[in-house]
Amino acid sequence: MPKSDASIDIESSDESKGKAPLIGDAKEKTSGLKKVMGICDFVLRLAAIIAALVAAATMGTSDETVPFFTQFFQVQASYDDLPTFRFFVIAMAVLAGYLVLSLPFSVFTMLRPNIVILRILLFILDIVVLSLSTASASAAAAIVYLAHSGNPNTNWQAVCQQFGDFCQKVSGAVVASFVAVVFLMLMVLLSGFILLKNAKK
Repeated sequence: MPKSDASIDIESSDESKGKAPLIGDAKEKTSGLKKVMGICDFVLRLAAIIAALVAAATMGTSDETVPFFTQFFQVQASYDDLPTFRFFVIAMAVLAGYLVLSLPFSVFTMLRPNIVILRILLFILDIVVLSLSTASASAAAAIVYLAHSGNPNTNWQAVCQQFGDFCQKVSGAVVASFVAVVFLMLMVLLSGFILLKNAKK
């Protein structure tokens, strides 16, 4: 009987030794996944900064002067003629500034993935700037559509035939802003996934 007891103890100790590395491997995989998601968050922020800066710079430099009947009469089209485009430039500048300021926090959460409070703060602020950028991009897209197609019901004439370069620039700015919006959406989804992973711990 004593021999059987000893064998049972040896087997149980072997089983416990076999389980410990499995738990350690799971923790290492989880921490590695969090670091990968943190790197993805940082890269998405950089990409969104570039897209927002391109959108703001393109819209801010969009102006064109064309002759009206003769060279003595000229008509100018500029982004600051429309409040919607001014709001667009301000919103994209605010977005780029916020993302630049959020980069150190993103790096900190990547190095310390267990700090949930900072991740929640970034998640909330990302949603706020996502709403702002989506609103400005959508409003600018509506104006660009009217500039290209016009609206006969409201006597809004299409002006892109006369101001081709101006319309091309503002259209490019709107496209860049929607690219930034897509990056922001991916950031919010990624942050939500990270928070969900932390909640399941």
